[in-house]
Amino acid sequence: MEIVHWTGILESLLFAAGDEGLTLKQIMKVMDLNEFEALEIINDLKTEYDQNESRGLTIIQLAGTYQLATKKENAVYLQRLVETPTHSSLSQAALETLTIIAYKQPITKVEIEEIRGVKTDRPLQTLLAKGLIQEVGRAEGTGRAILYGTTKEFLDYFGLKDIKELPPLPDAEQEEYFQVEADLFFDQIKIDNNE
Repeated sequence: MEIVHWTGILESLLFAAGDEGLTLKQIMKVMDLNEFEALEIINDLKTEYDQNESRGLTIIQLAGTYQLATKKENAVYLQRLVETPTHSSLSQAALETLTIIAYKQPITKVEIEEIRGVKTDRPLQTLLAKGLIQEVGRAEGTGRAILYGTTKEFLDYFGLKDIKELPPLPDAEQEEYFQVEADLFFDQIKIDNNE
């Protein structure tokens, strides 16, 4: 008979879910468990993480979801990682997201996703971690979505004195031209930064 390692399955699910996390109902459905069983496995995994000092993760419950998170005692090392200059270039998805934010700021995640046509969770996290964008406020209305804008680091990263140095936005008829112009601009910057 095959032994099922429920905590390992839950760990994989939470890792795959990332920052969005999983609700108790999602965990119950995917793992085909009742509420008591699911809560017991969540608590078992959390206890396993918390009692083992050599583990760097824990489980947190945030806004009705369960997520993997780093332990607070490792925060100083995570801060060093974020502050360490890196020569890694931005992915195409991150560049697209950054371009949209630079031209349309302040802008919400939903608005970015409407323009790109795909989810932007990972590119946003990358850009936030690199300090190229920041939260600049909250949108009015239901949910008060986070508004994103560029930072001084963005200007430094791309060698700009001011956001006004970006190529101007064209009229609707010039959309194709704009895309080519923006791609050339950011590709050139990417090449210059990698040298």
